[in-house]
Amino acid sequence: MSSIEKYMPSQREQTFLDKVANGKYDRQIITGIAKFATGDVSQDMQGFYSQEELDRILELKGTSRDLEARMPIKITRHYYEQAQYSRPMQTLVKASPKETYDLDGAEDPGKQMTYSPREGLIHKYELGLLYVASTCSAHCRFCYREELIGRKEITREDGTVAPKGLAQLGEIVEYIGEHNRAVAANGGRHPETGREKLREILMSGGDPMVLGNKNIAAWLAGLAEAGVENIRIGTKELAFHPQRLDQTFFAMLDAFHEVYPEVSLRMMVHFNHPDEFLRKTPDGGYVDNQGGGLQWIPETRGAVKGLARREWITIHNQSPIIRDINDDAEALRIMQREMLRNGINNHYFFCGRDIVGHKAFNVPIERAWQILNESQKGLSGVEAHARLSITHYKGKTEVAAVTNEPVPGVPGGEKGVVIFKLLRSAADASDRCKVTIVGRNPDAIWFSGYDDRVIFDEAGLYSMYGINPAFLQAAE
Repeated sequence: MSSIEKYMPSQREQTFLDKVANGKYDRQIITGIAKFATGDVSQDMQGFYSQEELDRILELKGTSRDLEARMPIKITRHYYEQAQYSRPMQTLVKASPKETYDLDGAEDPGKQMTYSPREGLIHKYELGLLYVASTCSAHCRFCYREELIGRKEITREDGTVAPKGLAQLGEIVEYIGEHNRAVAANGGRHPETGREKLREILMSGGDPMVLGNKNIAAWLAGLAEAGVENIRIGTKELAFHPQRLDQTFFAMLDAFHEVYPEVSLRMMVHFNHPDEFLRKTPDGGYVDNQGGGLQWIPETRGAVKGLARREWITIHNQSPIIRDINDDAEALRIMQREMLRNGINNHYFFCGRDIVGHKAFNVPIERAWQILNESQKGLSGVEAHARLSITHYKGKTEVAAVTNEPVPGVPGGEKGVVIFKLLRSAADASDRCKVTIVGRNPDAIWFSGYDDRVIFDEAGLYSMYGINPAFLQAAE
């Protein structure tokens, strides 16, 4: 099948798709700062931005520091109703001039286009990531995909410049088939990359849950027919508009499972702060649940329980640690406890990525490590499974340890060290679990903050930039 031909579902796919119905959702989305400035929002939302905040944002319109050029402004009614009583949630969605004070950052964070064999597909690790949507119900100001959401032009491997495009089902199914046939013919490894079978796909974007049920179903069925065994759906819709997970959505999932019972689904949800899912008292406290734990927002709890009661679906939460949003050990402790208690596994916490404008959001790496470790005091072993990851161009890298004491006899370790461990390595994962050790720098918010203090670089996080370890420089 040519990659440009329209994808034609099999009879089994079509039988499933014929059962799917789209739902109707009233997200009551407010888009753009102009509506807040002109009062074209409901009466209770008119104070969400102060007049001073509006004036400062509008002064930047049309300049190189235009906030909406960096990231469009967008919020749902549901999120507003929780955010009006939550400073962290307000910080998450409200634009601020600090975002464009320093626009340093990568146009293609993680160098994903290096690993894009088809438009909208990133095949960097053992799984494939798909861009299936280019927006979300609301927009996080720290979004790691600001280049996709903002439709920004990216310099590609062949030198051409164009925005990132969305994946097309026919092209992706064709690629998966080609890749897996080459793997099978070569004894279980791809002859060029050394990768194994492509058996897991992450549907991302943007948020796949802004798509209709029929569109999501087409992706699920097409990927299942291509031999994908595990499908992930990355979403923040449980925070932005949990009502999206309604009976029509669950009916679609049930119908999919009936036709493809061996394919597992993994919902990769994105809660950043407990205020996004917990009920609060007028004084800002949380509400105890009579049976234990804390009370959830009913719509959110209903959506989570609807997923959790289906044993072939697992739920995982992951979140970056972002300045003035969740750089708080107590908030993270509450979040980890309540996640697992309600059937959501704690997956990753991230240090901020080097997106354009990242200096307004990123917490220093060593402080993020300290916050997470402080948050896990008092948690049980299963509650404290989450690790702190930072996405290097080579792969996802764990901040494995930060010492509080000097390391005697190690040049560069006089103030202590940070140990990075490469959790996920590109292609055949040949560098997985290798480590890099650097001298501490409490101000570092990205790997570049340690350029002058590399001690040991087995993982090659710095050698790819021609940086010699500090002890070698001393010897020279």
